[in-house]
Amino acid sequence: MQTFSIRDLREKSGELSREAEAGRASLITKRGEPILVALPFTAALLDSGIKVALAEYLFKEGILSLGKAAKIAGMPYVLFSEHLSRMGIAVVDYPPEELEEELRVASL
Repeated sequence: MQTFSIRDLREKSGELSREAEAGRASLITKRGEPILVALPFTAALLDSGIKVALAEYLFKEGILSLGKAAKIAGMPYVLFSEHLSRMGIAVVDYPPEELEEELRVASL
């Protein structure tokens, strides 16, 4: 997620729009404090609503945990997990070495 200051908006509006066209959200700050999030206008945003689309994006980008993203989406943890799965977003992302260890432990 790219961060822009209020001052940057005058000088870098083209860059902000390119980020949106590429499907990436941006954070806008004032004096170093976040004041708004710019989300790309997508079909997912229209279909799911802003809260769910934002939660999907922040989880997929690794910015938020599943639990925190579910809270933003206003959905119970399990329902948000199911929603992400239906969207093709992996809910569990183990590095190969951790997955092998988990499978080994599970088979004991």
